[in-house]
Amino acid sequence: MAIGEAGPGPVRDGSRPSRRLEETMRARLDRECVYVPSCRFGLYAALRHWCPPGGRVLMSPVNDDVIFFVVLAAGLRPVQAPLDPSDASIDVDAVPDGLWGTLSAVLTTNLYGNPDPAPRLRARCDALGIPLFEDAAHAIGSEVGGRPVGAWGDASVFSLSKHVGAKAGGILALADPGLRETLARTCEDLLLPRRPTAEVAYAVRPYAEAAVRGLGLRRAAWATLRALGRTEREEIRMPLRPDELVRAGGSAPGLDAFDPWVRVDMHDYRLRGGRFRLGRIGRGLDRLDRVLAESRAGTELLLSTPWAGPAAWKAAPSRSPGRAQPLFRVPLLVADRDAAVRALARRGIVVGYLYDPPLDDYAGAGFTDPSPAPEGARWFARHALPVEPLRARTVIAALEESGVRPAEAPEGLVPSGG
Repeated sequence: MAIGEAGPGPVRDGSRPSRRLEETMRARLDRECVYVPSCRFGLYAALRHWCPPGGRVLMSPVNDDVIFFVVLAAGLRPVQAPLDPSDASIDVDAVPDGLWGTLSAVLTTNLYGNPDPAPRLRARCDALGIPLFEDAAHAIGSEVGGRPVGAWGDASVFSLSKHVGAKAGGILALADPGLRETLARTCEDLLLPRRPTAEVAYAVRPYAEAAVRGLGLRRAAWATLRALGRTEREEIRMPLRPDELVRAGGSAPGLDAFDPWVRVDMHDYRLRGGRFRLGRIGRGLDRLDRVLAESRAGTELLLSTPWAGPAAWKAAPSRSPGRAQPLFRVPLLVADRDAAVRALARRGIVVGYLYDPPLDDYAGAGFTDPSPAPEGARWFARHALPVEPLRARTVIAALEESGVRPAEAPEGLVPSGG
């Protein structure tokens, strides 16, 4: 059966533990939702359904490399977009007119929860007759244009590993409710069988992590894993392995050949989940509104600091007044990120979700079309310090104590207001 074709019967089982997760997100988005084991898995299913192999997808160069490899696995060509340097959202006005007509789709990132300009991208995609996909992994509580992030695209994907804190699970949301059965069947066909060992590991992971935190061993644990060769990233980006990637490209579209890249940091990304896993995810989702309120409060506090961005940007047309978004991470902009990372480490805060260098510099023209205006992405990737809003006061104290300086606005890199 081809990807995107419906199977012989509908996928409908109200007793499934995942059904409650789907209904909860459906109520938030007013869209049909399909539970998936991970955001990356849901995005792959959406790309395969809408985009013919060989198509071109406009995306952000400041994004997790896993998402880049998902696009390649779907048999598509990533095209890197120019970015607003203040928050790494897609700069619509900086995309050359001639580039739009070559695209098969647009993929937003909503980095750290800061929304991309989805209303304008929706209008562009409608005019071109191509789909808009929203990667809302960081943005489950963010809004843009008076609607939730994830309510603009033909399809959107959410991670339940982030704000929900479940370390697993995702949601694929659909604009057309008539496609639910087809996409649910597609996902079923792509899933791998449940592994008992994976469920046991998932069950004990929170207790192991709590023990490491309680004993103050987080940094030692990472060092031990590196010494044993158990980590898949020595640097911010995973190793590209270009020769192997070329060979994998010969099998695209398909996940199997790209599994060494797509599975990084989440080897269960396409495994069928058990009841224990789904139950834990559900309990985390029940706490979501409280977590979002706390994230919003922490975000507001961090955005009041000198590291929130140059004052000129705060008054830019693209920055509308109002409530802060409940960001997953707040990207403070610092002059020396390495020094800031060390300052936070002394307070027991490990900085993650760094995406430096941008994907076009990381992968090269052999695997992606580079951004037509790469400077904004490079500047942001070098200076962004993504910090957890729930630890806002500790972050501020550490940066003040260490004398970390804010980044200076780069000459010639001002947001276009889009």
